[in-house]
Amino acid sequence: MFRKKTQEEWEAGMAEDILEFVRNELYLDLRFLDVALSAFVYKSNALIHAFATDGCYLYYSTEQVWRVFRENAPFLDRAYLHTVLHCIFSHLWIAPPDVDDARMEMLKSEDGESGISTGKLWDLACDIAVEYTIDKMDKPCTRRILSWSRQQIYEKIDDRNEQFSAAVLYRRLKAYTYPEIMKLLHEFYTDDHCYWPGRKQASAKMPGEAQTQEKWNKIAMQTSLERRRRGDETKDGEELFEAQVKAKRSRRSYRDFLQKFSVRREELHCDMDEFDLNSYTYGLRLYQNMPLIEPLESREVKKIRDFVIAVDTSDSTSGELIRSFLRETADILTFHDGFFSDSRIHVIQCDNEVRSDTMLEGTQDMEQFLEQFQVAGGGGTDFRPVFSYVNDLIQKGQFQNLCGLLYFTDGKGIYPKKRPDYKTAFLFLNEFDETLVPPWAIRLKLEPEEFALYGGMRNAKKGDNQKR
Repeated sequence: MFRKKTQEEWEAGMAEDILEFVRNELYLDLRFLDVALSAFVYKSNALIHAFATDGCYLYYSTEQVWRVFRENAPFLDRAYLHTVLHCIFSHLWIAPPDVDDARMEMLKSEDGESGISTGKLWDLACDIAVEYTIDKMDKPCTRRILSWSRQQIYEKIDDRNEQFSAAVLYRRLKAYTYPEIMKLLHEFYTDDHCYWPGRKQASAKMPGEAQTQEKWNKIAMQTSLERRRRGDETKDGEELFEAQVKAKRSRRSYRDFLQKFSVRREELHCDMDEFDLNSYTYGLRLYQNMPLIEPLESREVKKIRDFVIAVDTSDSTSGELIRSFLRETADILTFHDGFFSDSRIHVIQCDNEVRSDTMLEGTQDMEQFLEQFQVAGGGGTDFRPVFSYVNDLIQKGQFQNLCGLLYFTDGKGIYPKKRPDYKTAFLFLNEFDETLVPPWAIRLKLEPEEFALYGGMRNAKKGDNQKR
């Protein structure tokens, strides 16, 4: 039986029609984004005043969509594309470990110092990265006159001859004054990040979050391939888009990469997901409706056991990048609870000979080592001494279960010919000659700008610990 729509239902339906019109308009100018533009499920929410997403839904306010479409229709195109690019660049999921709405970053102001949450700084960095990319693409459907504030921040980005990503911007923004940050927040605000994972409005761990992230990883890869196939993008926009997709892939791939060196072992810890079925049924028989649930006192987990991190300290490798690499590795393992309580990590510095070997047991040793770390070396590059040294340690019984060896290098050195008995991976920050790397070695190309971010992170965490 036919039922008349209410005014509210009719407005909601028309709002979705407007969104579909916006999506089609974007597609005409950005055909390589076909899959990405169609990835959202629309969901009305009267409590928000801008687009918002959790990677699955595109939340919108019916009133806002109607009003903006009447008064400034091109802005809807930009806002829609803005939200899509956040997902393609994985801004929802790759926030640095120190990003928290409750953690304050102190910035200079007229009254001395004023605090702003690191969450807001990350939001701003992501918004600037996306808006800069959209403006550089310079498409008819999203073209706008650049304000003086935008021109200034874009000139600063262009003047720096380094890789570009939200992570790099986040680090730079910490050097700005409080009034400058407030001005930029007003200039670049486009969508609401309230439903991003880890935010107050989002649940602690949204169902299907991992699947949503993986979906966008695949979309980003497919979009990048489609863009190259079509070749219909302006040079600047093309390079920016590719650089940010590459940057987010680099950090994610390194985190996942470290998991390959973990081993499965039981650890003393209550496993609330498991219980003794015998106690459960016994309780039902004895008390009729009261099962006895006793969680297991141990659980099986995958973590790093014994591990070797070798760093190339030859004169062709940057000391600051070495420090940043070690900080990044420590942050990933620490924040993701990657160590067993009896883990032993050897950090070896080597150029053409082994310069130092520091053994670390647990996170406290790692913290102290990073604070006091000094680069030792500066000669030529030869990878063979590290392998000879590690083999000697194995013969002396220094390792109970060596998970593997990571070698951080620029790739310009002499490789060993014989395959070792443990997993070995070479991590490169520059382009490297594939023909020189032994076939048995695992290879991973990393992006330098992602490690540059971590230069100041330890100081932030140190300050927080002192306040506590």
